[in-house]
Amino acid sequence: MQKTITAQFDKMKISINLTTLITTFVMALAFASTNARNPNIVVIMTDDQGYADISYNPRHAKEVSTPHMDRLAKEGVFFSQAYTSGVVCSPTRAGLMLGRYQQRVGIYTAGEGGNGFDPNMKIFPSYLPEEYSSMAIGKWHLGLDADFPELKWHAVNRGFDEAFKFMGRGAHDYFEQKGIKGDYAPIYRNKERLEGDEYEGYLTTRLSEEAVAFIDREKDNPFFLYLAYNAVHTPAQAPQEDIDFYKNKFPHLSETRATLMAMLKHLDDGVGMVVDKLKQEKLWNNTLLFFLTDNGGAAAMDADNGHLRDFKQSVYEGGIRTPWMISWPDRFKGGSVVDIPIISFDILPTVMDALGESPPEAKGFDGKSILPLIEGKSKVHHDVLYWDTADPKKGWAVRKGDWKLKGNAKAIELYDLKKDPSEATDLAKRHPEKVKSLHALYTAWRAEMPVPNSELPKVKK
Repeated sequence: MQKTITAQFDKMKISINLTTLITTFVMALAFASTNARNPNIVVIMTDDQGYADISYNPRHAKEVSTPHMDRLAKEGVFFSQAYTSGVVCSPTRAGLMLGRYQQRVGIYTAGEGGNGFDPNMKIFPSYLPEEYSSMAIGKWHLGLDADFPELKWHAVNRGFDEAFKFMGRGAHDYFEQKGIKGDYAPIYRNKERLEGDEYEGYLTTRLSEEAVAFIDREKDNPFFLYLAYNAVHTPAQAPQEDIDFYKNKFPHLSETRATLMAMLKHLDDGVGMVVDKLKQEKLWNNTLLFFLTDNGGAAAMDADNGHLRDFKQSVYEGGIRTPWMISWPDRFKGGSVVDIPIISFDILPTVMDALGESPPEAKGFDGKSILPLIEGKSKVHHDVLYWDTADPKKGWAVRKGDWKLKGNAKAIELYDLKKDPSEATDLAKRHPEKVKSLHALYTAWRAEMPVPNSELPKVKK
């Protein structure tokens, strides 16, 4: 009898211990789940960087050397057919912040984007969970500061917690407190205009330093860093010793091209500073990082778009295709290239997917998460992509599959991008039915869009 009781007691102990173990394990999993840190979000956007002005591109010129960008491309995933939603700066930035075509808020041109749009409209940082801190650094170009000190278009009034940026039109001096054509265009730290010593230095380097400092301040909590360099946009300015280096090493270069290379060096160094800081703080693996430029390289800066046709301000590939990398080591392996077309307003939906967030406004996104493409869960993405400048000369474009239709007031052209990525052979006359079907798609899409903001009646103040 005693043996039976003892055996039963031993079984009870085993059962209790097993139950305790399972309960502890489940609680530990639950604790880990509730305390798992969301990824840091970093978006690095360069300005007017040519498609071949990155040495990861096998067609790059011999003067181009971007080791830090190359490392990012090799460690992450590179997209060979990545697009911007605009042919110039501010339209692309608006689309990125909205997750949809910027034309939906009346932005077709740099002037319209630079004037800003509804300041009460929800943009990128406001979609993130409350635990996130956020900072906008560099070029804003989504509203001016003519209403100072109210600043309704300022990043800090649009959901960002911090800012170090300028609110001029498209450009800013790299050494002084002035913008394009000599306008003031002050640098802001949050909502305070900076003066004197607080602005000393080369602007590209200063922006990189601010990004590193923000990471250092917020390393213990999830953060969103929007680092929007104005390099390599005009004006063509860099430290003279760097310009001289390229002029001496590559004497065939124009003065502008040599200066562009010097500007690109500081830009690449800045990317390296940010990535190195993330790695030093052991944040790299859990950081979802995007790198792209805002449109094609600019002819005015002697940029090189490689085999792509034309430059910034054009709906040809040279005006809208961008070097694009994405990295998140904890989620997916790097070292691969994806050939499926994506577009700049895919970034916000990708972040929402990464966070498992489904805000009501997401139903209005034109963008789609890129993660299924990277993880091999999907081989299709956008069925059709559209571009529109609202300019009779610059025109519009639509891409479906490998076919791209480009039109303006004078002509309509058709290209097979798989066989002819340089858009050298117009096939419109050979494929009239394809022209007709793509034109119908564009016409229907354009009918959904409001008129450009610049065409709206002026409101008297």
